[in-house]
Amino acid sequence: MTKTPGERSAIAATYTGLGLTVFATIVPYLDRATTHLLADHIRAGYPTYTQTRVDSAVTTYLILLSVIGAFGVIAWLWTAWAVKAGKRWARPAATVMLVLGTSVALTGLLTKDTSGETGLPPALGWAGMAPCLAGLLAVALLWRRPRPV
Repeated sequence: MTKTPGERSAIAATYTGLGLTVFATIVPYLDRATTHLLADHIRAGYPTYTQTRVDSAVTTYLILLSVIGAFGVIAWLWTAWAVKAGKRWARPAATVMLVLGTSVALTGLLTKDTSGETGLPPALGWAGMAPCLAGLLAVALLWRRPRPV
């Protein structure tokens, strides 16, 4: 089946979102090995935590963010498959995935923990928002009506 330029662009945006999701999933591990933003953020919010508790909290966040990232990868691959296969339900399904993904990303970016600070440092929260931009583009391209010939 021949794809319209909008569908091809939407598929490209989907794969871009997949790449951004993989990147956003890897960033916390890179942080743990280099800058320690997450550990410093937890330590600042909970100054009485021992290093062991801070390390435990960081590990918990890494597991949580990895699971979210894995679900994101599955959602991107499933959406790309649906669009490529020309499934009638691809557009509404992609829209639902965008709403769900954006909701999860905003939760990570904005939710405050018991210290009164956001659970994630802003840099990691914004990294989680990046795939949503590709999702927004993909959904916009999918819903755009083809130009009459």
